Amino acid sequence: MSVRRSAILTYHSMDHSNSVLSISPELFRRQMAWLASSDLQIVRLEEVPHLENAVAVTFDDGFRNFYEHAFPVLGAYRIPATVFVVSGYCGRLNDWPSQSRAGIPRLSLMSWSQVEEVSRAGIHIGSHMATHPRLSRLSVSEIDRELAESQRAIEDRIGQAVETFAYPYGEVTPAVKQAVARRFRIACGVRLAFLTDPADYADLPRLDVYYLRSELWFHGLKERYGTAYVALRRWLRGLRSLLLNGPPSKNGHDFANSAPNE
Repeated sequence: MSVRRSAILTYHSMDHSNSVLSISPELFRRQMAWLASSDLQIVRLEEVPHLENAVAVTFDDGFRNFYEHAFPVLGAYRIPATVFVVSGYCGRLNDWPSQSRAGIPRLSLMSWSQVEEVSRAGIHIGSHMATHPRLSRLSVSEIDRELAESQRAIEDRIGQAVETFAYPYGEVTPAVKQAVARRFRIACGVRLAFLTDPADYADLPRLDVYYLRSELWFHGLKERYGTAYVALRRWLRGLRSLLLNGPPSKNGHDFANSAPNE
């Protein structure tokens, strides 16, 4: 039985490493073909909170394999998407200081010329900070500086306002959230959930496709069993965090309660 709800999907890398960052280009094409043939509305990120039975597609980090594999598929199926780029690492590798190498492939990121090209073709470009830091470890002034640097660098390159943001590692505190809200109209986190009404535009939940690689679970985007599956995965992720890291910190923010790829 179909249900009325909406979701934001999170992708990272299109490769064959089988890492938590990755799905294969072939699987991505099958997923986009199914979305295009379904009765779900495939919409831009800024539209999805207002709609039912809608899906928005997002990509974190801005890997070069987005340009090589995902960009042509999105164009073929006329699917809108948002890519959150790490502005200080465009044209480099994903070896930012906060990156844990355990199980994470070393991958190239899109060059600025590629970012500009996909933007001209209609792909929305958002910010994923300048250096992909652990936000909970930065002062307010450091956060503001990173946000401003990233937003300014992207706007200078694509010639458009940058109004969307994705939190590296999903780290959101009240101070971080306030700093982001001052600059961006929409911000996406890593909370594993379908969209709810009313939406929190400063921390929208997303469904990481790492958990939807099976055809059964991906098709759950429009079926009632998908709600139960996502809730179960969210609970298991929280349990894993509790076992590995103990209870949440005193401020109530459990940053480890996110997939290790984010």
